[in-house]
Amino acid sequence: MDSHRRRLVSLAHPVYLSLLASVAAGIINTFWVSRLGGPAVAAVAVATNAENVLLGVALVFASGTTVLVAHARGARDPAAVRAAVRGGWALCAAITPVVAVGGFLLREPLSRLVLGGDGGPALPLAVSYFAVSMPGIAVFFAQQLVDGILKGAGDTRTPMRLALLANGLILLCDPLFIHLYGVPGAAASTVACRAVALGTGLLALRRAPLPREAAGAPPALGVAASLRRTLTTGLPMSADFTVRQAGTLALVAVVARLGATAVAAYAIAYKVLYVATMAFYAVRQAASIHTAHTLGAAGTPALRPGAAATARVRRAIGLQAVLVSGCAGLAAALLLSVTAPVVMAAFGSGPAVAHQGVVFLRCIGPYLLLMGGFIALGGVFEGSGGAPVLLRVTVLGAAVQLPLAYGLSEWGLPGVCLALTLGMAVQCAAVAAVLRRAWRPGQEETLRSPARAV
Repeated sequence: MDSHRRRLVSLAHPVYLSLLASVAAGIINTFWVSRLGGPAVAAVAVATNAENVLLGVALVFASGTTVLVAHARGARDPAAVRAAVRGGWALCAAITPVVAVGGFLLREPLSRLVLGGDGGPALPLAVSYFAVSMPGIAVFFAQQLVDGILKGAGDTRTPMRLALLANGLILLCDPLFIHLYGVPGAAASTVACRAVALGTGLLALRRAPLPREAAGAPPALGVAASLRRTLTTGLPMSADFTVRQAGTLALVAVVARLGATAVAAYAIAYKVLYVATMAFYAVRQAASIHTAHTLGAAGTPALRPGAAATARVRRAIGLQAVLVSGCAGLAAALLLSVTAPVVMAAFGSGPAVAHQGVVFLRCIGPYLLLMGGFIALGGVFEGSGGAPVLLRVTVLGAAVQLPLAYGLSEWGLPGVCLALTLGMAVQCAAVAAVLRRAWRPGQEETLRSPARAV
């Protein structure tokens, strides 16, 4: 097995289990809330999709810090590690109050926006969910940063254990909280269990070797400069994820044209789909960490796509990332096609919802295969300072995908699947064109190193 592939798999599988545990929390919520009826399912589905968009906000400081810490670790520079950690905490402290307070105050307009139209019977339920989840976003953001620091230090196993702890507690608490408090109980259970995991994560961070060693070093930059560097590094990654998730959220409004049954089926099926797509994002994180660390260890002061040595490293990691993630996408497509009826029946939302969900899961295979390679390759861009390029490709894909989904929705959920596939095909073609140019030796283009981006 290629050494890069071994390292990617080693980093990715704990990240995948961590992400899968987070997805499991949403699936568990949906499972128990489905007993409260279709409006409750719709409310929780769109509310948790909105939270996924906010995860993109967290990536500004979480993923930015991960890349900077990984690069500094590769360069064996404790002062740079300390500056990266300080910048992450400073940016997190600046962003969190704006999102938490603003989201709480705007919970009703936000609910109307994500539900479309007047929201119907799901509107008050979504508002009540946001009333709890938005203040609780402070816990979620802090937890993401702790995980990001640990991942940058090369430890993807501790974040996995923290995620398993949080979601194991959710598994126990959800039935009780939802039984007592209904839809708001689902949000309260999630926030409380994440708070326990955050406390445990902060203790683990204090004991981690790299942050503890770096704490004794003078920081390479002041707090303001560290904050700016984290923002510059993390913002393109955050924007890329946010555009992608916002596109997913906008698709809910498109699917709503097909009726409440289609929305419920789409919501459940998409939750199930996260089991596959989180594997792609796990490989992406692994590729980002491994690329930044490898280039830092090589003493790369600037990332030059035209330099033969740098281009070879990025190409080698990228090819292995596409191979690993593409295999996962193919396996997921085949598995979902076979097990779709059993999976949808397990949610007990009625035969009409189950039927449409099965159709969606059986039509989504080509999209998964294309998405696997594209998402994983993004980690090489992020770890080597090329995230702005990736962002432009993602925006292009969203601009193609949403109008197509609107037009093809006349064919029902299979039309939506076709739109997703065509949009991803456009993104794959665009990124292939970028790579042919950027990885060709002799080019003069230079990307800034994440360690020097201020």
